[in-house]
Amino acid sequence: MEGASTRQLKVASQIKRDMAEIIRSRGMAAFDGALVSVSGVKMSPDLSQAKVYVSIFPSGKSSAVMEIIAAQTRAMRGELGRRVGKQLRIVPELIFFLDDSLDYVEHIEELLKK
Repeated sequence: MEGASTRQLKVASQIKRDMAEIIRSRGMAAFDGALVSVSGVKMSPDLSQAKVYVSIFPSGKSSAVMEIIAAQTRAMRGELGRRVGKQLRIVPELIFFLDDSLDYVEHIEELLKK
């Protein structure tokens, strides 16, 4: 992440750990039996927004799982607030993005096999 301050990177890393734990604690059943992992977090310069990148396996459930995540964003932000409330003045708004780099890798591997 070019141009990101040390503080942005530290906060992003903390939020990545916390979001991974929050998602893991909900269990696969909460996400339609899919495995959801946090692959990265990027913070806005003022730390008010966190772009949370998630990868979903199997990828066929991606759109359904992204809808579930969207419906749970407020609750997850509240849980994040309880975890980082001491360190951060404001709990960042969470914006979830699908990280489909795994699909890309799979696609490249399939092409290489041909």
